[in-house]
Amino acid sequence: MEETTTPAPETAGKDFIREIVEEDLRSGKHATIATRFPPEPNGYLHIGHAKSICLNFGVAREYGGTCNLRYDDTNPLKEDVEYVDAIEADVRWLGFSWAGKYYASDYFGRLYDFAEELIRRGKAFVCDLSADEVRATRGTLTEPGKDSPYRGRSVEENLDLFRRMRAGEFPDGSRTLRAKIDMASPNINLRDPALFRIRKATHHRTGDDWCIYPMYDYAHALSDWIEGITHSLCTLEFEDHRPLYDWCLLALGLENRPRQIEFARLNLTYTLLSKRRLLHLVTGGHVRGWDDPRMPTIAGLRRRGYTPEALRDFAERIGLAKRDSVVDVALLEHCLREDLNRRAPRGMAVLDPVKVVLVNWPEGRVEEVEAVNNPEDPAAGTRKVAFSRELLIEKDDFREVPPPKYHRLSPGQEVRLRWGFIIRCEEVVKDASGEAVELRCTYDPSSRSGGEGAARKVKGTIHWVSAAHAVPAEVRLYDRLFTKEDPNDAPEGQDWLSNLNPASLEVRQGWVEPALADAPGGAFFQFERLGYFSTDPDSAPGKPVFNRSVGLRDTWAKIEKKGRAT
Repeated sequence: MEETTTPAPETAGKDFIREIVEEDLRSGKHATIATRFPPEPNGYLHIGHAKSICLNFGVAREYGGTCNLRYDDTNPLKEDVEYVDAIEADVRWLGFSWAGKYYASDYFGRLYDFAEELIRRGKAFVCDLSADEVRATRGTLTEPGKDSPYRGRSVEENLDLFRRMRAGEFPDGSRTLRAKIDMASPNINLRDPALFRIRKATHHRTGDDWCIYPMYDYAHALSDWIEGITHSLCTLEFEDHRPLYDWCLLALGLENRPRQIEFARLNLTYTLLSKRRLLHLVTGGHVRGWDDPRMPTIAGLRRRGYTPEALRDFAERIGLAKRDSVVDVALLEHCLREDLNRRAPRGMAVLDPVKVVLVNWPEGRVEEVEAVNNPEDPAAGTRKVAFSRELLIEKDDFREVPPPKYHRLSPGQEVRLRWGFIIRCEEVVKDASGEAVELRCTYDPSSRSGGEGAARKVKGTIHWVSAAHAVPAEVRLYDRLFTKEDPNDAPEGQDWLSNLNPASLEVRQGWVEPALADAPGGAFFQFERLGYFSTDPDSAPGKPVFNRSVGLRDTWAKIEKKGRAT
């Protein structure tokens, strides 16, 4: 049962992995540290992988060691060069570089030779049982398995059959090479697991050179050893596989063996991190691809407007644990807000406009008001924003009959226009349906921001754009992809897809100030009073497309504040 947690803002002291690394260096067990990040190229990386990337590359960087990027490409049916390219882009974007780039397929020849050595040592045998028969004889958690009837084959017969497997004599699935360990082991992973299977499929790197492929656990352990890895850092689901990892190394009598250490994987509320389900979302057309901004993939988060700094901060804040837990997605959003609040230039945009006409402003006159680019960063300077007789404001910033404590625009009420003037609503023009389509207002010339009359106070400040100067923009308002904290919690008779959020994307025609019109893809901004946005790669000159990265409301900050108060 996973535990829901609210991590501390900062990791206290060293985590248990860094304590192990420091002790190994202090004791002289290792003179230097070598880690690796070993993704399978069968999909795009997600935020859980970002945690692992930050750990493996981070530990190597902190202790003056090395970290390899290695593709564990042992399943040709699910792997693709597209995924390889995407993985490298993600690692670089997060701010890391690898000491060496390798593939498990680089070692297929050596892995085959190791397998022959296991056969010669009486540690492996060729089994003719089908996959279904193997499952039927594996046993249960309370009952031991049964030995394969082929377990007693001689070394000579096993070598002959294995070489014929290598030569392609047998059909797919007809034989496997299995480790000879213990069918009565309480760890089912040690009940004579498969080491090689026949799979006549073209590999993305080796082509048709091989028709047998090593199993993941076997290839992983020996690839680590070949590369001189000292600490093999894995997520918690591999804890039960560690005895097999060690067995592969010990059975071959290998020295300087790497140590596998497990840590809790990342689980986020309102989020699924299963590659199989993410692939289903893509292939089923529920999202627009692996980089859809609603996806928890690194590519999706990048396109949404997340920064590498925010993801690295998030990884540091959640820390490392030995027990699975669920992290509130609000913490991830908080990390982005904190980063963008410091760095994002401000701009004004209106997403649901109503026209304001300043009746005492001279026709045709345009002035420029000075706007601060980022109140958190004085070095960001200021910009000029055109101000004219006709403006656009948000419909939500006007109420004909205002509720109590409503401090925005209403008949007879004054508000300040951000960086501009104080205005007063004098008249409301409605369409045939009774909806307000134009607000006729007066402005106070003496109230210009930065001028002598700026000290006059009103209770509300709203944003705006000049109607004549505003640039139309497509604005994509993203929300969480799932409606439930646990997307797997589906009603009886339904599956996880029933929890997809139909309102996860709303596309609007908005209006932005001219300074935002030609921003390059990936640029980020705070639209004042609306949230943080970034330009999408779909943007074109004069036709900007903005993605809402995160809103302004910070749930996590409230959680932190409440926690400090109790």
